[in-house]
Amino acid sequence: MDLVKDLKRGNRRAIARAISIVENNEKEARILIKKIFKSSGQSLTIGITGPAGAGKSALINKTSIELKKLGYKAAVLAIDPTSHLTGGAILGDRVRMTESTDSGIYIRSMASRGATGAVSMALRNSIRILEFAGFNPIIIESVGAGQTEVDISRVVDITTVVFNPNTGDNIQTIKAGLTEIGDIYLINKSDLPGANQLFDSVRDFIGMSEKNPLVMMTSTKSNKGISEFAKKLQGLMETGKKSKKQKEEMRLDMELRDIILNNVKNKVSNMLDSSKTYAKYLKQVQTKNLDPFEAADKMAKTLK
Repeated sequence: MDLVKDLKRGNRRAIARAISIVENNEKEARILIKKIFKSSGQSLTIGITGPAGAGKSALINKTSIELKKLGYKAAVLAIDPTSHLTGGAILGDRVRMTESTDSGIYIRSMASRGATGAVSMALRNSIRILEFAGFNPIIIESVGAGQTEVDISRVVDITTVVFNPNTGDNIQTIKAGLTEIGDIYLINKSDLPGANQLFDSVRDFIGMSEKNPLVMMTSTKSNKGISEFAKKLQGLMETGKKSKKQKEEMRLDMELRDIILNNVKNKVSNMLDSSKTYAKYLKQVQTKNLDPFEAADKMAKTLK
């Protein structure tokens, strides 16, 4: 099996295998990414984030189908919280998106594996694999826990933040970071009580921001606003093409820094494990003869 050729043809088994490689085998992942890297950075990426229970999976399901009608071939990467028992992803998202899978949209759940937010090396390289396989746009769904939403906004071209009136979302509980990252804000499950008030609050609150984002109401239950949302995404993707090259350059800068810093951290960590000087300073800290800051400064001088 020639993985790269099969990927180019959009073979689903090849895509699944390639993503598993970038998740689990760094050595093989490097070989694979080297082969496909030159053609990466063309597809547009859409982040869909927000609190658990906001109805993101059902929304993505319906929106992907609408994007297909507009001529797009979407793929979805659903970033799940890592299962503490197995280290694998919780696959509920895929179950909720069967309708879009049936219509040719590729869906993959990925465990965040405790990476900073969800921006792990595996995510970046999975985007490249889906691009190479001919998907555009690539939708990244994140569970919206802690720093994840803000991290996701750094990887994608368009960020959509989803709220729903049922999860106790109100303007007091909405995290400050969320009000700065969105290009579109959706009040989903808009058939529920409190949706209009939440819509007004969000619109007033983020209307003050420089970005001037769109605020819309959607309901997957009644299909309200879904095709309008897909059309707004289409408009943003068209305008996003102009700034795509610049954004890609910034992301590559960030990625290269991440990899170098990680490599340096690993090197230093390995070096400290076998360093007699480090062991000496550690003993002094443990016996309270030196404080950790002074010991670290002395140790750093020996590394220069």
